[in-house]
Amino acid sequence: MSEWKARRFWASVAIHDEADGWSVLLDERPLRTPGKQPLRLPTEALALAVAQEWQAVQEVIDPNAMPLTRAANSAIEKVVPQFDAVAAMLGDYGGTDLLSYRADAPEALVRAQAEGWDPLIDWAATELRAPLRITHGVIPVPQDPVALLKLRAEVAALDPFGLTALHDLVTLPGSLILGLAVIRGRIDAETAHALSRIDEEFQAQRWGRDAEADEAAAGRLAAMRDSERFWLLSRG
Repeated sequence: MSEWKARRFWASVAIHDEADGWSVLLDERPLRTPGKQPLRLPTEALALAVAQEWQAVQEVIDPNAMPLTRAANSAIEKVVPQFDAVAAMLGDYGGTDLLSYRADAPEALVRAQAEGWDPLIDWAATELRAPLRITHGVIPVPQDPVALLKLRAEVAALDPFGLTALHDLVTLPGSLILGLAVIRGRIDAETAHALSRIDEEFQAQRWGRDAEADEAAAGRLAAMRDSERFWLLSRG
């Protein structure tokens, strides 16, 4: 017995400026989230991009090919009702940020991490006023509570669509600093992904590549690029 799949049922796709945001219309019917909530988007640019995803559907609806739609659904159905919890979870990454934990050997890896990560540690200290301590090895290093409060405030100041965009930019690389650097325009998602993989790339060059690990890394990079695009479009 074949699995049932949702198929295209609409002929036209358009957008409409509503009182509370932009909607996407399928045959003049407003698109809704899977939970039947109105899909209201904060900018015309994001509405157009979501509409393009629906226009591109040929026959079968594939959510995996519609990252902006999925992110918008998540913002409305998951982030809005638990905004404080999501913001707190992401803010907590500052206390164990990837960029604070360095290898103690070999020297080439220590140097690569310093060259890649120190500029962003400095950026966080000056631009975000949140200096983070660094350590070599895996022993936890306590961070300045004031610095952590400033990082949490940066996260909490976002709107639900911004927080949704930030989510994968933080959780996939394991660094709040990298995520904030992307949404503030300091670096792009591809650079953030590369910086998060300095150790993995060093080991791959030393011992050989692993096809499965490379495939997983490519998937994370694609997700981070989608999140960066969602951020930019949701800003206007």
